[in-house]
Amino acid sequence: MRAGYHTNSLQNHRFADAIELVAEFGFEAIAITPDVCHLDPDRTTDAELDAAARRLADLGLQPVMETGARYLLDPRTKHEPTLMTRDPAARERRIAFYRRTAAMGARLGARVVSFWAGIDRAPGADSRAWMLDGIRRAAAAIRAEGLVPALEPEPGMAVGTFADWTGVRQDLGADAPALTLDVGHLYAVWEGEPTEVIAAAGPHLAQVHLEDMRRGLHEHLVPGAGDVDFSAVLTALQRAGYEGPVCFELSRSSHAAPDALARSRAVIAGWRAGTRR
Repeated sequence: MRAGYHTNSLQNHRFADAIELVAEFGFEAIAITPDVCHLDPDRTTDAELDAAARRLADLGLQPVMETGARYLLDPRTKHEPTLMTRDPAARERRIAFYRRTAAMGARLGARVVSFWAGIDRAPGADSRAWMLDGIRRAAAAIRAEGLVPALEPEPGMAVGTFADWTGVRQDLGADAPALTLDVGHLYAVWEGEPTEVIAAAGPHLAQVHLEDMRRGLHEHLVPGAGDVDFSAVLTALQRAGYEGPVCFELSRSSHAAPDALARSRAVIAGWRAGTRR
């Protein structure tokens, strides 16, 4: 596994400084969220992406692409529009954003684009069909740019749990995306022992997020502030055969990023030291 960190957790740093910090703290991967503060997809040129790709390679950072920018598409409503948005034009903007992120990722050297479905704000009899259509189209748009689509279950969204993701996979078959698993979410929404969920999820994983979290509460916390058993979940990921990035997502700790980076790196270093005994 390659230990990584999210740029959405470095929102008070310029992109160039952010990636330097991630490398300085000994991480090997970086989850990049195109946003108003980092690689704005409407303003970033191909030349800038190519320069960033060279620097990432120099620093030994494997990029993966994230799409959870809060107000990038709508300055007034967090995360909107989504795949669950009923307005066709707004929905197309979300899918176009996923395609653009995939195209950016291709230039940066990424292999995976992580995305989510969104909140169903107008539930109806056709909600599931609407959701499946959006996920299918989003996954196709990402694949068209040569990257792997990975759907993240997000508490409170139309696809909120690993069980929900499994249902999507069953319904979409070959069109289904891979899985982005946020380990903290396994504590926020309890589906059984997290290590057992990880074992079931292992064959489908393309990206993993990590942070501390209290059971029953969806709040991303720095390591040591919640209930996550980091040694157990990292060992479970290893036993499941997962070899990709495991990226700490601490966006609410951007104001204290150096401390959060150090705490996160200590988790990885401690676990690796334990596995060598």
